Amino acid sequence: MTRRLLIILTLGLLVAPLIDEAQPPTPVHRIGVLSSMTRERDRNAKAFLEGMRALGYVEGQNLVREYRGAAGQYERLPALAAELVRLQPEVIVAQGTLAALAAKDATTTIPLVMVGVADPVGSGLVPSLARPGGHVTGVASVSSDVVEKQLELLKAVRPTVSRVAVLWNPTQPSHALMVRAADGAAPALGVQLHRVEARGPEAFDGAFAAITRADAGALLVLGDQIFFEHRSRLAELAATSRLPTVYNDRAFVEAGGLLCYGANHPDIYRRAATYVDKILKGAKPADLPVEQPTTFELVINLQTAEALGLTIPPSVLFQATDVIR
Repeated sequence: MTRRLLIILTLGLLVAPLIDEAQPPTPVHRIGVLSSMTRERDRNAKAFLEGMRALGYVEGQNLVREYRGAAGQYERLPALAAELVRLQPEVIVAQGTLAALAAKDATTTIPLVMVGVADPVGSGLVPSLARPGGHVTGVASVSSDVVEKQLELLKAVRPTVSRVAVLWNPTQPSHALMVRAADGAAPALGVQLHRVEARGPEAFDGAFAAITRADAGALLVLGDQIFFEHRSRLAELAATSRLPTVYNDRAFVEAGGLLCYGANHPDIYRRAATYVDKILKGAKPADLPVEQPTTFELVINLQTAEALGLTIPPSVLFQATDVIR
């Protein structure tokens, strides 16, 4: 019995390594990321990776991200999208409307998860939010209702305002929709709108000079990656011009802006991770409805309000999700 047991144990030790070697290796998933920003300035990347990690994907272990950022130069996006397509990732995550459009033009086969897109249907990315069809799906960022709320907030913090400037970028497909929404909301609030365009930071000084000449009493800055990249400069110009200003992202308020109202961007990027996970597990983008944001935030900088000589009404403070003192 002892000899037989010894033989069995010996055979077991010899076979065990073979069994281990037969185990399939852990798959490593490769995804592409296309952004108007550089990797270093992409503050939402952390939220996306947190979402992926919660679903079992860890960068450097079973996840590889091929990141291509245009550093605010929108004209580079088509070439960067083509570069990603040549790498044949399993999924491409496109951040922002122009990045999503560039990625869609670059491939009709690689699944595309868009994130932070203001108007997916109007931009031509999907025919319907409920039935996206094709190879594109993801999470939208804002709707026209957000612009109306932003104007209401400006009117609440400066009730005497009669003219509001709107800083927009005509190269952004969604901005035309946002401007039309602002035009529709303005009469009920008793304000006139003055549109001022800026395609890049070199136009900021001239834009604020035009706002001053128009005698605008407040400013609405539409969401744009170039504006985001230069948020500190925009907040500085608004302060110098003594303009109460509303933005779409809390980062502007943290940079010295007065207030923001918009979707919770980290939440949007965490939601985008769930789309990537479903696609990696075999789901088709055509079968995944496009989500709209459900979490919005109002952030107020009381230091900026004091510098502008404004008292934020209690009704507005009550709505705030965060206050910078």
